[in-house]
Amino acid sequence: MDFKLHNPLKNEIADILLSALSSLDITADKKEIYNQLGLPPKENMGEIAFPCFQYAKALKDSPANIANKIQEKIKKNNLVIEAKSFGPYLNFYINSVELAKMIDPQIIFNQNIIEQSEKTMIEYSQPNTHKELHVGHMRNLCLGDAIVKLYRYVGIETISTTFPGDVGTHVAKCLWYYKNINKELPPKNRKGAWLGQLYSKANLYLEEIKETEQFSEVKSEMTTILKQIEAGNGEYFELWKETRQWSVELMQNIYDWTGTKFDQWYWESDVDASSVKYIKSLYEQDKLTKDQGAIGMNLEDDKLGFCLLLKSDGTGLYATKDVELARKKFEDFNIEKNIYVVDNRQSLHFKQVFKVLEKLGHKQAKNCYHLQYEMVELPDGAMSSRKGNIVPLQELIDQMQDTITKTHLTKYSEQWTSEKVSNTSKIIAEGAIKFGMTKVDSNKKIVFNMDEWLKLDGESGPYIQYVHARINSILQKADYSFQINDFKKLDHELEKQILIKVIHFNDIIENCVKQNKTHFLTGHLYETSKLFNSFYAQCKVINSDDPELERSRLALCYLVKTSLNSGLALLGITAPDEM
Repeated sequence: MDFKLHNPLKNEIADILLSALSSLDITADKKEIYNQLGLPPKENMGEIAFPCFQYAKALKDSPANIANKIQEKIKKNNLVIEAKSFGPYLNFYINSVELAKMIDPQIIFNQNIIEQSEKTMIEYSQPNTHKELHVGHMRNLCLGDAIVKLYRYVGIETISTTFPGDVGTHVAKCLWYYKNINKELPPKNRKGAWLGQLYSKANLYLEEIKETEQFSEVKSEMTTILKQIEAGNGEYFELWKETRQWSVELMQNIYDWTGTKFDQWYWESDVDASSVKYIKSLYEQDKLTKDQGAIGMNLEDDKLGFCLLLKSDGTGLYATKDVELARKKFEDFNIEKNIYVVDNRQSLHFKQVFKVLEKLGHKQAKNCYHLQYEMVELPDGAMSSRKGNIVPLQELIDQMQDTITKTHLTKYSEQWTSEKVSNTSKIIAEGAIKFGMTKVDSNKKIVFNMDEWLKLDGESGPYIQYVHARINSILQKADYSFQINDFKKLDHELEKQILIKVIHFNDIIENCVKQNKTHFLTGHLYETSKLFNSFYAQCKVINSDDPELERSRLALCYLVKTSLNSGLALLGITAPDEM
């Protein structure tokens, strides 16, 4: 993918440098200069830094001397107060008022900043039916949804899809236990969650009888269950259809709560039979090999072992279905890039699948990417649906909204309607979960702690939401409407720091998209919010004796509000007007 030169400040500085380098007979490319511009390591070292290492060989001089030479050629203008060398870097001190005039929120937060890209499909949130959704599932959902939004924001044509697992051993265990052991009637509401609890009970029960004769009988019946589902008839097939719908309703409830929508739903059962048929056809074409009755592809030359695609009994595996699913995706949507958001335990699996696709001649295989992430744990260790030690998602949502209402919203009980209180608690709970799930680098584990995630004074979603609501209150009180020409006076260092944060917003987004990471954005939003609170504590905004300064600072508030609103939206988080 290729990005435009979208940052107006970097664009202007790149032009200034291009002119200075030309006067030194240095041939340079504006895009290269633009891409090398960054932030200085310390606030007192200016606002933009340019490294000079790349010219040392051509000029046969030290980068520090080159920085000094370029500095001498910089022509003064309204934007640049001073260009100053710091060793091998040439740093620029920027005029705050001129900087502010560059930031039109109608443009900077609504840019299509991509120059060229591939049509992309992002697959995420692959929950299993007949299991209970828990807080750990939210990392995949929040990460995948944010990546989709980030891709679309920059202008990449993006298709979102999900691939729930609705067949397999876990389904057979649950249905067997439901029919043969369970004595409870299904509840009227939240049947999907109840079904997931039966799955956990089934696992515990099967562990207890593992060494008995009954266990082999149960295994035989589970095989019957899976065969009935595959054949599409029988009492277990009918039970599967009914209970599967309970799980689908549970998934949809969560997706509705989070505002998640998929362009395409693929089901594991959709490719169950067709994947086996496809692998058999590939074997008949001598594209696969047989080893001890099993069919697959030898990837030892690629140091990936043997990719098993069909077991000796003729049944498929996850790799079987993923190869077939990829083929369907390529045909159905003519995509050029395929991103799979799946935890890091499946690393080898996807390396094998992508290599198989490549050797089968799928040109998209080189653009298949496994976006892996670490797991979510509780303070006392890992979660497991099989063992039943999870935090059920629907129960967590209820608990969080109740806590928010009692802790933060009770004071509004006489001013707000109950509907507004309920909606606000939902917005804050959603913000807490989504921010908490996206603020940690995907390569690191998340330890879920509800109290920490709900704090209004730390690196949390509610903190960013609160700052946004606070700024909205300031603007409403002043009855302010933004105008670019309001920036006539900005004389505080914190004001300049805020402007630098705002104008680099799209650089942060570009970095997120290039690396498929979200924590760059969450960190940026947190730093911007902290910076604003420091500014507001030190700089008088409303009722100033200087009307021009007041309007300039109100305009600055508006920029921060718009920046926070835009950033939160890319994480799927609503920015409330009141909190």
